[in-house]
Amino acid sequence: MKANTLEEAVALTKKFTSKPSNEELLKLYGLYKQATEGENQEERPGGFDFVAAAKYNSWLSFKGKSKSDASADYIDLVNSISEKYL
Repeated sequence: MKANTLEEAVALTKKFTSKPSNEELLKLYGLYKQATEGENQEERPGGFDFVAAAKYNSWLSFKGKSKSDASADYIDLVNSISEKYL
């Protein structure tokens, strides 16, 4: 089963029977946010909220990537990891 659109890729991730690695989850998060919202304009999380900081940094790592490129990369990533998690 391969996804061809961002919506299909998101739906496919919901069918995963096991959880992807933290690295994969962060990359999925960053690409999704870049594809749907564009550049990260949020304030950097402070304190000891390491999960929020990791998500923020992942999204920030795709700065400059167009929404359409981020969407295509997200779809490619989901398709490549789906074999492991379906």
